[in-house]
Amino acid sequence: MNEASPLLQLRDYRPGDAAAIAAIYAHYVRTSVCTFDFEPPAAAAMAEKFAAMVKKGHPVVIGEVGGEVAGYAYASDFRPRPGYRFTCEDSIYLDPEMTGKGYGALLLGEVIAKARACGFKQMIAIIAGGIESSVRLHERFGFTTLGVFPNLGHKFDRWIDIVHMQRAL
Repeated sequence: MNEASPLLQLRDYRPGDAAAIAAIYAHYVRTSVCTFDFEPPAAAAMAEKFAAMVKKGHPVVIGEVGGEVAGYAYASDFRPRPGYRFTCEDSIYLDPEMTGKGYGALLLGEVIAKARACGFKQMIAIIAGGIESSVRLHERFGFTTLGVFPNLGHKFDRWIDIVHMQRAL
């Protein structure tokens, strides 16, 4: 982490975090291909989604700087069928003002540890092609690229590849 960066405090998700999470996610919906959502979900929808993960015992980690939500990460169901119950997919989002400070690595490290502790055995990362910083981050944590699906998504009038990565927990 950059020594000039304020310290990121990690904690578990609380229902009051939903508005900040929705605001962070909305930025990426509007400006990035890292999500294929076209309309940002409301805070109530995010609260419902995150409450469902917490109810299942899945890790949802919040990163705070100065008492404000700076980012979040979670690991939850890769697929809904019971045969996939030991496999999770991770997701990490940072406030755009908080990128480049090492916070993504802190969040990913914590969510990996918590996913292992709750019984997941494999973690999948699904990353839009061209987002090399996310690919490199996952490689630093032992993920390997399984394959690239060309032109799998479409957003902002262009086709986007999808990179699938995996690591054992």
